[in-house]
This record gives sequence, C-alpha cells and structure tokens, in this order.
Amino acid sequence: MAEIFNWLAPVALIAVLAVLLAGLWNMMRGGSASRSQTLMRWRVGLQFLAVIVIMAGLWLASR
Repeated sequence: MAEIFNWLAPVALIAVLAVLLAGLWNMMRGGSASRSQTLMRWRVGLQFLAVIVIMAGLWLASR
C-alpha cells in the first residue's frame, strides 16, 4: 500500500507547482485579479492535499 505514495506524492507536488506557476504567470501578464485569486485558492487546496498524501505515506512507511 505504501508503494502508491511513491508516485502519488510527486504528482501532488507537480500539481501544486503547476497551479502556482499559472497564478504567477497570470499576475505577471496583468491578467484578471479574479482568476489569480481562484488559482491561489486552488494552490492552497492542493498544498493541503499534498501534505496529507506525504504524511500518510510517511505514516504507512513507518508501520
């Protein structure tokens, strides 16, 4: 079961990075403030998910 976290954690981190870069790109090009706000909310949610996935993987690996 812990093996699934070997690929799930990097996928979660890449998703966070992608949304972060999309939000920064939107801000740098002067895009909609509403879109930037939405992307940053998605980033926070994905960060939460990534932390949960990593912590679950560490917990399962230690058992």
